[in-house]
Amino acid sequence: MDGTVLTVTVLFLTSSLGLCSSDTYVLDDNAGLGRVFDGIGGLSGGGATSRLLVNYEEPYRSQILDYLFKPNFGASLHILKVEIGGDAQTTDGTEPSHMHYENDENYFRGYEWWLMKEAKKRNPNITLIGLPWAFPGWVGHGKNWPYDFPDITAAYVVNWILGAKQYHDLDIQYVGIWNERNYDTKYIKLLRYTLDKSGLEGVRIIASDNLWEPIALSLLLDPELSTAVDVIGAHYPGTTTVSEALKTQKTLWSSEDYSTFNDEVGGGCWARILNQNYVNGHMTATISWNLVASYYEDLPFGRDGLMTAEEPWSGNYVVESPIWITAHTTQFTQPGWTYLQTVGHLAQGGSYVALTDGKGNLTVVIETMTHDHSVCIRPPLLPFNVTSQNATFQLKGSFASIKELQVWRSQFNFKTKKPSFFKKLTPLKLSNGSFTLNLAEDEVYTLTTITTGQKGSYPDPPPSARFPKVYKDNFNVRNPPFSEAPDFADQTGVFEYYINLTDPGPYTFTLRQVLTERPITWATDADQTISVIGDYQWQNLTVTCDIFMESVKTGGVFIAARVDKGGQSIRSARGVFFWVFADGTYKVTNDLAGQTVLAEGQSGTRAYGWHTLSLTVKGQLASGLLNGYPLWKNAVVLNPNNGWAAIGTHSFELAQFDNFAVVAE
Repeated sequence: MDGTVLTVTVLFLTSSLGLCSSDTYVLDDNAGLGRVFDGIGGLSGGGATSRLLVNYEEPYRSQILDYLFKPNFGASLHILKVEIGGDAQTTDGTEPSHMHYENDENYFRGYEWWLMKEAKKRNPNITLIGLPWAFPGWVGHGKNWPYDFPDITAAYVVNWILGAKQYHDLDIQYVGIWNERNYDTKYIKLLRYTLDKSGLEGVRIIASDNLWEPIALSLLLDPELSTAVDVIGAHYPGTTTVSEALKTQKTLWSSEDYSTFNDEVGGGCWARILNQNYVNGHMTATISWNLVASYYEDLPFGRDGLMTAEEPWSGNYVVESPIWITAHTTQFTQPGWTYLQTVGHLAQGGSYVALTDGKGNLTVVIETMTHDHSVCIRPPLLPFNVTSQNATFQLKGSFASIKELQVWRSQFNFKTKKPSFFKKLTPLKLSNGSFTLNLAEDEVYTLTTITTGQKGSYPDPPPSARFPKVYKDNFNVRNPPFSEAPDFADQTGVFEYYINLTDPGPYTFTLRQVLTERPITWATDADQTISVIGDYQWQNLTVTCDIFMESVKTGGVFIAARVDKGGQSIRSARGVFFWVFADGTYKVTNDLAGQTVLAEGQSGTRAYGWHTLSLTVKGQLASGLLNGYPLWKNAVVLNPNNGWAAIGTHSFELAQFDNFAVVAE
């Protein structure tokens, strides 16, 4: 053992001898227990936050999944919540729906099915949750609202749950109901009816999966609604709940939380809320948005995952501090354990929780995160103080006979900038059911009877590298494992592999934008569809792509460079956009909306014929080729200075793309 462990042991002894003052906290089950623990989880979606993960090569992809889901290894998550794709921009991109249209069903689009199966493979007991953030346009019959026809919306959601079972043998245990504006009580009841009618009586409803109010009051006033709802879920509750939610006696969850940059302060945020969501708010599950930062970092909320895996081209990934903070709870508890009633705040700041399996096992998690080192992105954090302290814990009731506890510790060490995460210390011998800890600021301890904890590890992944400067994709993948091409991040619209029937000879694949109707979404989708790819720092580059318009006269497509925005900001994206149209014209614009025109004229382009576009941007000048011949040149581009490459369409329309290539300086 090293000197660190020896020092801790001495502190235990010194405190026990009473040479330092200490506050005492009783851990007791004599008066009964608290609420049942439902688990700690991560959220893939809301939206497109696991986009790049599927493109990692082995063994790195499996290693990342192990850090997230493998029991007694890393985060060892109990819950995986995924987006029920709705074809719409929902934060960092779009996720494809299982029903683009009313008569269309396909349960192999996207990567959430794959991710759920991989999670289940590692932890067969993992809880699976689905939540729609958005819906295809047909669900709303032309309105940007999914609940005017609740029977249609309920059937749409239930189809996804049935498809998960039929095609992937996945049992979805919970489904959420969320919308930025409100929720619909009629829809909740109808969803419950539709689930039951479909043989899904065991699927539980989270409502609203957003806010405590007004759903809590509605549940108190409406017995039928109360029967339909199993869990009240809040997003970013700030560790607190409301009296009406407690009065419902429903299970309370923080069903979306964290959403914070995953540096050490992000880890501190996660450590504080994992404990205090229960201590302050009686929440028995906390789910991180997002699961893993597998999307381009320059999109909104870059690196807000429990770990970072944003470079499939290099294989590099980073196991960030939130992984090990999660392990402090997940490796030593399981859903179905129960919180003790004797949990709370420490006298000098921080908090402690204790849980038991009812079979004699006990796990205690203590955190002493200071204010400035545990700020989450939202909501605002009121001032509080934490100072070093001695804390004595007295075990009573069925725990009084415990003689030894395993000890795991994380120290953020913000002053030295040399953190130590999830370190196993010497087991602690108890005297008369009592132990004392010297708790410094910004620490997390787990003391437990569980002996199976492990800090899993793999050899270092390859070093970080920029996106390749020379990149090509002809999309000719036989039986592609995923519906989207590698590294393309759809921002508006959905771009999927498509069998090209226009070429003579053997079938080849193209990439096709498949939506013809604006989806229902709370975000501000652009009027144009766009998928970005590459290095956000690219300045001077040439983008080339074959294009095929499928809308006569009204069709239009583009290739682009230096695209400077994505996610929820995609509508205001700027860059250099080279458009051609089915009416025989072209246009070069400085923005996705097409308002700032740099050049325009005749192109001779038509629908139902392949054309090759090439765009070169160097310094403040841009030029374009059509089918290998100059169409325009020396358009002046003052800004932006850098951004992604992109492809897209003029509206929600069918169009194909092939032989995409980038050469960047």
